[in-house]
Amino acid sequence: MREDSLRKRKGEDKGREDGRSIQSHEPQTTNLQKQAKPPPALPNVSFYFQVGLISGICMIVGTIIGSGIFVSPKSVLGNVGAVGPCLIIWAACGILATLGALCFAELGTMITKSGGEYPYLMEAFGPIPAFLFSWTSLLVTKPSSFAIICLSFAEYASAPFYPGCDPPQVVIKCLAAAAIVVITIVNSLSVKLGSYLQNFLTAAKMIIVTIIIVSGIVLLAQGKNENFKDSFKDSTISVSSISLAFYNGLWAYDGWNQLNYITEELKNPYRNLPLSIIIGIPLVTVCYVLINISYFTVMTSTELLQSQAVAVTFGDRVLYPASWIVPLFVAFSTIGSANGTCFTAGRLVYVAGREGHMLKVLSYISIKRLTPAPAIIFYGAIAIIYIIPGDINTLINYFSFAVWIFYGLTVLALIVMRFTRKELKRPIRIPIIIPVIVILVSILLVLAPIITAPELAYLYCVLFILSGLIVYVLFVHFKFNWPQKISKPITMHLQMLLEVVPAEEVTE
Repeated sequence: MREDSLRKRKGEDKGREDGRSIQSHEPQTTNLQKQAKPPPALPNVSFYFQVGLISGICMIVGTIIGSGIFVSPKSVLGNVGAVGPCLIIWAACGILATLGALCFAELGTMITKSGGEYPYLMEAFGPIPAFLFSWTSLLVTKPSSFAIICLSFAEYASAPFYPGCDPPQVVIKCLAAAAIVVITIVNSLSVKLGSYLQNFLTAAKMIIVTIIIVSGIVLLAQGKNENFKDSFKDSTISVSSISLAFYNGLWAYDGWNQLNYITEELKNPYRNLPLSIIIGIPLVTVCYVLINISYFTVMTSTELLQSQAVAVTFGDRVLYPASWIVPLFVAFSTIGSANGTCFTAGRLVYVAGREGHMLKVLSYISIKRLTPAPAIIFYGAIAIIYIIPGDINTLINYFSFAVWIFYGLTVLALIVMRFTRKELKRPIRIPIIIPVIVILVSILLVLAPIITAPELAYLYCVLFILSGLIVYVLFVHFKFNWPQKISKPITMHLQMLLEVVPAEEVTE
């Protein structure tokens, strides 16, 4: 009965779909929750939800403003050595993130598929670069990002219980693992629930951001500006130090491309995708620069570098006896960022499974919840593995090196498709100089640390990316299907436990 109803639904929707411009050669199958009305054959309709403009802005702001602004200031300052270059780096990182996001806005409105960089690389360069991206993202960059954010949450959440000393590592890691489990469950249950949680946590984090910024402005108005005198004195500027400072600053801005992972779930993506980017990222940039100015009104460079938790130190000095507000709202902020990361990254796993580049079960959709539950659970499980040996600074450098290889390659895809795919509609068409700048900066960020301060970690990262070629040849090109056979019992259990079905059995 359900299959008949779904087939009937396909027939009814055919005329509607034919009239809509979709920049995709993919068959018209469902790709998660998007419609305002659910198909009548699907139960539990209250979970059907669209991501609109406000939710889109909250997704960008909420994902970007997370642990980075509370973790990275020490690392950025430590690399450049002075207040002036530090503030310039933060502003420059915001400009670069905005330029990159504008490139992704053109790509996202030209190819309206979820999965972020994956469909763009597939369209421009074919399956091998797309597979290498999904291989690296699913096993390195996305779960390590999730792990970093949750470790930061755990540090701030546990800090008030261990005054005067660092919390034990076992406490931090257990708390981080618990956060991953809760966020994974929430996003597996409902898009609506995950999006509402994101909106609430974004509002909460904007409260602490506002408190820090306003406090800094009041202190500046009272004449607390001695730390900004001779702000370039004792700076240590080199290609290597600037690159590493950018790594840590850009980590705090990571998330500027998150809406491209849920394009299929955006309401009116041609309008809401670019608007969310144009409003969201400049707002974050202004907040970041002002937050750093606030930090420096209270702490000298030396004091900031010695602080265990910069925002907590700021709260202790400015907001006492209400300083407990800071770790509480920072915890909200980091959880919001982790939630946004999980919400979007699960879609990459789903799209890769749908294309046959990952286990088929990862492309299954919950028939009741209309979420890619297996993909989200897989993503959460990998993130927990990263927590076990996790060191935040090492993970950030490893993450940043790998991710900027693919950011540069994706922006290059935009330029390539200007010549090879001229027939595609481009509701947004940015000046060619913007992607050129982003590509040049990407090359600099990738090569500078290798040349000036080579480490084995970078070599391991490159070898891991290239090892994906072996996996591709064996399991995608030659179609060795023993992993699918081994996973068949797991698939059957998941189908019964989570009530998931292949995506093609659910219509849009």
